Amino acid sequence: MSTVSAHVAQALAAHIDHVFGVMGNGNAYFLDALERSTDVSFTAVRHEAGGVVAADAYHRSGGGLAAATATYGAGFTNTLTALAEAVQAHVPLVLVVGDEPTSGPRPWDVDQIALASAVGARTYTVGRTDAAATTVIAIEHALSYRVPTVLAIPYDVARLEVGPVPPAQAPRLPVPAAPSAFARAAIDQLAGALGEARRPFLLAGRGAWIAGAGDALGRLADATGAITASTALGRGVFPRTEFDLGVVGGFGAAGAMELIRTADVAVVFGAGLNQFTMRFGELFDPATRVYQVDTAPAATHPHVGGFIRGDAAVVAASLADRVVATDASPSGWRESIDLAPLRAQEPGDRIAVDGRLDPRSVAATIGEILEGSDSTRDRVVVSDGGHFIGWANMYWPVASPDRMVMIGTAYQSIGLGFPSVPGAALAKPNSTIVLTTGDGGGLMALADLESAVRVAGGRGLAVVWNDAAYGAEINLYGLKGLARGPMLIPEVDFAGLARSVGADGVVVRTLDDLDALRQWAVTPSADRPFLLLDCRISGEVIAPYQQEIIRVNS
Repeated sequence: MSTVSAHVAQALAAHIDHVFGVMGNGNAYFLDALERSTDVSFTAVRHEAGGVVAADAYHRSGGGLAAATATYGAGFTNTLTALAEAVQAHVPLVLVVGDEPTSGPRPWDVDQIALASAVGARTYTVGRTDAAATTVIAIEHALSYRVPTVLAIPYDVARLEVGPVPPAQAPRLPVPAAPSAFARAAIDQLAGALGEARRPFLLAGRGAWIAGAGDALGRLADATGAITASTALGRGVFPRTEFDLGVVGGFGAAGAMELIRTADVAVVFGAGLNQFTMRFGELFDPATRVYQVDTAPAATHPHVGGFIRGDAAVVAASLADRVVATDASPSGWRESIDLAPLRAQEPGDRIAVDGRLDPRSVAATIGEILEGSDSTRDRVVVSDGGHFIGWANMYWPVASPDRMVMIGTAYQSIGLGFPSVPGAALAKPNSTIVLTTGDGGGLMALADLESAVRVAGGRGLAVVWNDAAYGAEINLYGLKGLARGPMLIPEVDFAGLARSVGADGVVVRTLDDLDALRQWAVTPSADRPFLLLDCRISGEVIAPYQQEIIRVNS
């Protein structure tokens, strides 16, 4: 005989490889069944939020459907910030949790269905006779709508004997539809506009990567002679880097952003066009004809003049075919301009005016070291949220969208950095995992510093941007004259904290101190420890994207 928990575990195991989380009363039988009756690996983290974060990072790094688990009550409520982030970022994830018994709530139970709904996640509750089928429905919902689902196991149902597990069912998933007659007409019109454009520009986001549109976008760029660029979450989606400007928005280089404003036709694929990507409305010139291709019901920014609802790969391929069929010659725009200098970022100074390190020069040096070593060139960057997000995005090369994982930015949260490392490390078992985090977020996520060190080992590197403050708040509100006391953090010895859990920690006060990273980068990963760089940076250097926010808020 098999229990309800075994039915859940085995039905889920047909679609996942890993589960992340913390064991408690409410999920003990599920984890027991997972360990005893499936080939799924369980990775323990030290905080329930970390389980959802690790699963999120696992998916975003290319690991497939994400899965996490937590107990009921306090265990579940601990996941809510990470769950909200996954909802906002459209991450398909199944969170298996315990729940109140069917007889009714106990004093310590809360309305978990309402709490999950409040952050945008739907809950499916298994019963005595439908546990396997309900599990498949939850998986189907997560994959179809690209959203987390909560799979709840009532406490008094978890260990009930219910007979053999039924054969595994495949979830029914939507297939990208061929363009409708209206969409075909819109594609013909857009193909004509691109064929006539003198300065065509293509922009792609994470949605284009998810759709597998890279090759089709490359064909379209070649057919039109377009210059390309991507959002922060879509970096590397275009195959020809020599004609690509890199990331757009506040992370983009000034020269690249100036060139984009000269485009006469711009087409955006799979990007939400939020205020940061659009530089608060300044990305495109008012004379630029802006088109958007997305699965959203309508255009997501008022500057879009033409919208095609559709799958990015399907529409890009159709556009490329139409442009080629018209025998239109490529514009020649991209060959007429030397793009390399336009991609260059400000190098920064060795030391800032306050005597601390200039984060720009630190970021540039770290990027050069990582790119210059064979052992670290294959890497995934995982990023917490905070002021510092500009430095990695501006100065560290990224090979593809699954190599830059920004967990926290969708929900504007911090403190999700360290638990991102185990998820990325298991999704990319041969890659170096590089965490970029601030001191505020680093302290908030400290429970899973141990998890990062334990799982990533010598493939793991953490860069802590330590300015002894909540930098974004200093920049946005300290400059307005608000009390700075609550924005400050006593300078923490992160290097010492790293050593306490088996890593090597280095305090970086000068660029010469980065020699430790140089040595680490050329050492085989099997022979080196996890390394944490505690970079004592200046708070006087403000990232360009924050300067844009300051300007708008002023």
